[in-house]
Amino acid sequence: MSSQCPFAIDPMVSDLDGETNRLRELGPITRIDLLGVPAWTVTDHAVARQLTTDTRLVKDINAWSLYADGVVTDQWPLIGMVLVDRSMFSVDGAEHRRLRLKTSQALAPRRLEELRPVIEQLTADLLDDVEAAGADGAAVDLKEVFAYPLPMRVVGDLMGVAREDHAQLLDWYKKFFSVMTPQDERLAVIGGLDVYFTDLVRQKIADPADDLTSAFVTADEGGEPLTEEEAIGNIKALVAAGHETTVSLIINTVRALLGEPEQLAKVLAGDVEWKQVIEESLRWDGPVTHLLMRFATEDITVGDTVIAKGEGVVMSYRAVGRDITVHGDTADDFDVTRSTANRHLAFGYGPHICPGAALSRLEAAIALPALFARFPRMRLAVPHGEIGNLPVLTQNDVAALPIILN
Repeated sequence: MSSQCPFAIDPMVSDLDGETNRLRELGPITRIDLLGVPAWTVTDHAVARQLTTDTRLVKDINAWSLYADGVVTDQWPLIGMVLVDRSMFSVDGAEHRRLRLKTSQALAPRRLEELRPVIEQLTADLLDDVEAAGADGAAVDLKEVFAYPLPMRVVGDLMGVAREDHAQLLDWYKKFFSVMTPQDERLAVIGGLDVYFTDLVRQKIADPADDLTSAFVTADEGGEPLTEEEAIGNIKALVAAGHETTVSLIINTVRALLGEPEQLAKVLAGDVEWKQVIEESLRWDGPVTHLLMRFATEDITVGDTVIAKGEGVVMSYRAVGRDITVHGDTADDFDVTRSTANRHLAFGYGPHICPGAALSRLEAAIALPALFARFPRMRLAVPHGEIGNLPVLTQNDVAALPIILN
């Protein structure tokens, strides 16, 4: 399959900064190649806001002409990102609001505050593990020991997933996202996730508990229960997004700060609040590189560009975060004092804005200050430039973040 597009997204993520710059040079909306499949991508803040609220762009894959015509099949490595179960992530309008309601209620500010002491204790426990792993000056992979397990424990407990199953889920999602996973193996992973979450939903139907999965399948003041298919779709996507996004947020923030000692000093001295640091990290090096995908139900004109009916549109949120019309000529710099830091779209925009954004921010706001308070002399164990990204086209994630604690 050939797309004849001017720019192919690098599945190996060998030069993310260079790719981000090149995309922005190509204009606010441009054609790209996604592993042999053509699409439009948006790199401009204003255009992204416009199109994420345009009702002519929908999540329904059946509106995608390449899929409807059989050009894109289940052998495309990214098919699992767009061919998803019925859930709040795959429908629009009133149905989207219905399927999103109970998640919004479960992640409301009051309920998040109830989670705070739980997250604080999980953080403290994992920092003990970090200290043990880094004893006697040994290098510690902060991702593996700290940033990876924390969000999975939080979202797993929220959804009612047994702790003993977390390792298996983390392994499945790692294989699902990596472009290095053979497609047959990826399809098997998707099948394994289907079986696991089907069993979980049926268990909660038979024996509800105090968790979000049970809320999905029971009737209460939050409305009627979701169907089994809808509950499974919601849970699969929430667990995936609920841990991957926060892992990247924590790791990318630590990587940025350890690469900018003067800025880190301001943070540790209390001159800059952690909230500001987190927003700048989300803007500059957000968790999502390219978000797949919306489909045009009719021709859409954006400036001099026409997105034809049936074409797919990607939001390149990392490039959007570097928009100089919003953040000035220093948009490519990490600056914890930036006044426009919170003007980013790292969690999306419009009706489909990430429902777990507040939870991810809360986890980072607890984990990051606790980490640096415990290990204020923490430093990278390898040169900053040697920290490479994983071959994940959609997520901004590193393979490892080795550190020395003292």
